[in-house]
Amino acid sequence: MTSPDNSILPVRSAAEMLAAVPHLVGFHPTNSIVLIAIAGTKVALVTRGDLPAGLDDIAQALPALDQVNATHVVVAAYGPEDLATPAVDAARAVLTVAGLQVYDALRVTDGRYWSYLCDNPTCCSPEGTPYDAVASPLSVRAVVSGSSPFVDRASLAASIASAGGAVRAAMTKATDRARRRLADLPAGLSAVEAEGQAALTEAANRYRSGQRCTDDEVAWLTTLLSTIAVRDHAWLTASREEWHLELWRDLTRRADPDLVAAPASLLAFTAWLQGNGALADIAAHRALTADPSYGMALLVLDGLRAGIPPSVLEDWQTWADQHTDHP
Repeated sequence: MTSPDNSILPVRSAAEMLAAVPHLVGFHPTNSIVLIAIAGTKVALVTRGDLPAGLDDIAQALPALDQVNATHVVVAAYGPEDLATPAVDAARAVLTVAGLQVYDALRVTDGRYWSYLCDNPTCCSPEGTPYDAVASPLSVRAVVSGSSPFVDRASLAASIASAGGAVRAAMTKATDRARRRLADLPAGLSAVEAEGQAALTEAANRYRSGQRCTDDEVAWLTTLLSTIAVRDHAWLTASREEWHLELWRDLTRRADPDLVAAPASLLAFTAWLQGNGALADIAAHRALTADPSYGMALLVLDGLRAGIPPSVLEDWQTWADQHTDHP
C-alpha cells in the first residue's frame, strides 16, 4: 500500500490516472488489481493485489481505505479479461457494501484500457482506449521529480535481493572478521551499544554524502544490529530522506544471510515512513524469510494491512507499544 505524494501527480483523466499508477505503487503492475482511494480531491492511498482476486481478497483492503477516510475509489485491473472482470466485479460489490462510491472501474491490457462504467462508444471505444504510461506528460513530470518505477514487482524485489558472486564472497569474509571483533568486546550490553551508535553515525555520514560503507563497515554494523538495543537505536533515527532508504537498501543486499532480518526490517520501516508501500512489503517479507518470527517486520506488515498512513509514524514508538510486544 502506498501513500502518494500528490504534488507530482495532477490527475485529470483515466489515462493520466493509469500513467500515475506505476509511480504510486513503485512498479508497472501486471496481473494485478489496484484500488486508488480518493479522499476529497486527493489520491489518499493506493493498494495492489494479485489476480485472480475474489471478495475476500478485496475485503482485506477495507481497513486501509477506512484509515484514510476514502470517499470514492478507482478500480483498475491489469490483465486478461477472464481474470480482470471477476476481480473488478468483486471489488465493486465489496466497495458498494462498504458505502464507498466506485468512481471508475477499468480493465488494462496491452497499453489499452476499458471502462466497466461507460458504454458510450464516443468516449469509451469497444476496442479500448490506448494510453502510454511512460510517455504521458504526467509520467514525465513524475520522473523529473525523482520517481523511477521498476518494470514489475519482481524487478523491485530483485533490487534488494542478496548480492552474489564476488560481493558475497567478500562479505562472508568481512562478516567472519566482524564476529571475531564482536567476541572481543568487553562483556556487557553497554559496549555493544556504544559501538553500534558509533557505527550508525559513521554509516549515516557516508550515505548522506553519497558514499557507501566498506565491506568491513557493513559487516560490523549488520553484526551489531543483531542486538535489539542497537537495532532500536537505528529504528529511532528513521527519516524521510532518500539517503536513509539507500543506506538500508545497500545493507540489505550486502548483509550476511543470517544477519539480514534487521537491515531488511529497517528498510521496510523507512520505506513505509516515506510512503513506499510496495518496497516496505517486499523488504518486510525479505526479513521474514531470514527470520519468520522477526517482530519488527511483522509490525510493519501489520501496519501496512491496517492502512496506517506515514503521518502516524512520526509517533511510531507510541503506536508500536500499543500494538505489539515482539522484539
